[in-house]
Amino acid sequence: MPVSAPALQEALLEIVGAGHVLSDPSALASYTVDGLIPAAVVRPGSVEEVSRVLALASAERLAVVPRGAGTCQGLGNPPRRLDLVLELGRLTAVRDYVPEDMVATVEAGMTLGTLGHHLAPHGQMLALDPPGGESRSVGGVLATHASGPRRFRYGTGRDLLLGARFVQADGTVTWGGAKVVKSVTGYDVPKLLVGSLGTLGVLVEATLRLHPMPPLSRSWRLGFDAPEAARAFLAALLDSPLQPDRTALLDAGALRRAGLPPDPLAFLVSISSVAEAVEAQGQSLERLAAGHGGRAEALPESAWSSLGAALDSVVLLRAAFEPRRLLDWAGQARAIAARIGGGIALLGQPGHGVLQIAVGEGEERRIAREIARPLREALEAEGGSLVIERGPAAIKSECEAWGSIDREILNIMARIKSEFDPAGVLSPGRFVGGL
Repeated sequence: MPVSAPALQEALLEIVGAGHVLSDPSALASYTVDGLIPAAVVRPGSVEEVSRVLALASAERLAVVPRGAGTCQGLGNPPRRLDLVLELGRLTAVRDYVPEDMVATVEAGMTLGTLGHHLAPHGQMLALDPPGGESRSVGGVLATHASGPRRFRYGTGRDLLLGARFVQADGTVTWGGAKVVKSVTGYDVPKLLVGSLGTLGVLVEATLRLHPMPPLSRSWRLGFDAPEAARAFLAALLDSPLQPDRTALLDAGALRRAGLPPDPLAFLVSISSVAEAVEAQGQSLERLAAGHGGRAEALPESAWSSLGAALDSVVLLRAAFEPRRLLDWAGQARAIAARIGGGIALLGQPGHGVLQIAVGEGEERRIAREIARPLREALEAEGGSLVIERGPAAIKSECEAWGSIDREILNIMARIKSEFDPAGVLSPGRFVGGL
């Protein structure tokens, strides 16, 4: 027999203490996941408490959705059921940090901004900068595989995660990976956790590869009037010896939302190195843009933090495709939105074939039918994909969050899920194929 609500609250209070279990309806409403309100929100303060909460949930067959800072809670399908939200915001300790090794082990609830302040006195950084990233938790960024402009040089969380401590669905605490940069021992379980949306285990600690902060960084906005000119410039940039550390593509809508000077299309580019290299490469970058009809303008470093505002909308889509097709898919997205009179803002990752599409106001089911579906069909025909990163449940009922997936691949993923979470305790139904 399932545990009663009062008994559940009492059991949770025994684990995490007073003040760290929420059960008031008004408080629970802010933890809704796609329209489902949990019976309780529990905020453990240690790995042991996470373990005990999950052991309780497993024994009682309670459905648990892990949560970091809550900035990406809209990603994924609506869960089939929801009993507990497991909020990790109290797990904020730095467990191990030796600057000489350029590796740090931190708890998953620490925000990127807090981690940055901790590393800065040692001249180091974690090179993960998803839009709005300062307020996002380390665990949440890894679980959602979020990335930003620094991906151009440093890669994603999958490249920077060396090891992970995670709690399995039955409460077992497990470690995988390494605590040094060079290691080939064992299975790379941490990489499996990246992007799994908390469906395989609850990430509680991450060992991360760090990078030195460059001595100087300068940024430019490179504006273009036509997609053809922007496409030619991007191809030339990727084929050049220039070494940007951040790049982004914005359309007029994204520039406006970010508070940046207008242009039909613009690339934001930063170069970071010693002063002489930054000066020389900056001049070459300006010449390269001018040679393709572009306008170069110096950009304050603070402009990069405005990219989150470019994606501030009720509906956010994420397209993935062949990198050379970035400008083509940007054009198709604008054309599809224009046919129904919808305003959009586009933020792309040059060199990596990723385009985020913030959709303006509109009837939700129509957005699903006339923007998301046609784009997904066209992308999947070329081997790409379209994910609904954020959107009301009404959109997801019309257009599944993840899109189609090869049956053989889904079967492999289902077997992995059953190995890690045989009872279906963790985020049931939220992942690809309803896993």
